[in-house]
Amino acid sequence: MSKIDEFLDRLHQTHKAEWEATPNIQDSITWLNNLFEFLFPNNRLRKKETYIGILKKNQIDLENILLSYLDPGQFDIEGTVERFYESLETIYNNLRRDAVKINEFDPASTSVHEVIVSYPGFYAIAVYRIAHWLTELKVPVLPRILSEYAHRNTGTDIHPAATIGVPFMIDHSTGIVIGATAILGDNVSVYQGVTLGALQVAKELAETKRHPTVEDNVIIYARTTILGGKTVIGKNSIIGGNVFLTKSVAPNSQVFNTHQLRIEVK
Repeated sequence: MSKIDEFLDRLHQTHKAEWEATPNIQDSITWLNNLFEFLFPNNRLRKKETYIGILKKNQIDLENILLSYLDPGQFDIEGTVERFYESLETIYNNLRRDAVKINEFDPASTSVHEVIVSYPGFYAIAVYRIAHWLTELKVPVLPRILSEYAHRNTGTDIHPAATIGVPFMIDHSTGIVIGATAILGDNVSVYQGVTLGALQVAKELAETKRHPTVEDNVIIYARTTILGGKTVIGKNSIIGGNVFLTKSVAPNSQVFNTHQLRIEVK
């Protein structure tokens, strides 16, 4: 066997092993977009009788995606699909609350519907909430495919394992990063360029809390970076723009970057 034949054989075997453990990316994205369109149709009103048929097809599509790369003998595909769709009303209700908060907070928004159909921040949150629930159900790979699709289309990178309360507001969307072990409470607002990241990146820290905790009713303004698994932003705090934090902030604080580039906590 020639060197090129050996390489082609190894390539084929590697691809076979990897793609047998990976859902079809296009099918996954189509399923996601169809689910979003089911929850938030933007250009037509369906007859009530058609909803059940659309939902059943979406359920079958998810089941087929999982069957394409998971072993039914090792993973409860049918039960997972059932539990996901049992939670769909909760996902929808949470997303409506997110959209209402964005509309109330953003003076440029004219309606909740405008937020739903046109705001990339809302779409990023929607994909996060769908992907997060799949992560909670221990579905491998698929949640990351969905979250990276949203990342590519919105500029917002939210790991599906992050924990984010309700409601949640993202304004302008671009350049936001929220790490896998980040915990955000209820009624948190985040502006463009914010990073909730880790102080250290090392594979052996995979099971360690590496990203910050942000408590209820916190606002984090543009281009702020907050790092560290032990860093806690106390409830009702305001973090100004261009702030760099690696230490915790007490509840009811105001943290901002002065013109002299000093950090002041009030």
